[in-house]
Amino acid sequence: MATAQSLHRSEVIEELDKIPPEYLPTLLKLMQAFREGVVLPSAEESFRQSWSEAQTGETHPVSELWEDTDAA
Repeated sequence: MATAQSLHRSEVIEELDKIPPEYLPTLLKLMQAFREGVVLPSAEESFRQSWSEAQTGETHPVSELWEDTDAA
């Protein structure tokens, strides 16, 4: 019995096979952008970026962290 994941993969591949070849580069970019938007970076990668930002002064005062939010 197929799992939901393999079923979805099969459906995606079926749809992919229906895309005209000239549109594949654009579709690939869309898929990559989607993946980057929904997949969280690893804790190590996140820390590395945060540490780099802290070292280069790319920080904000704590007093500004909640500005422009509806938290009251």
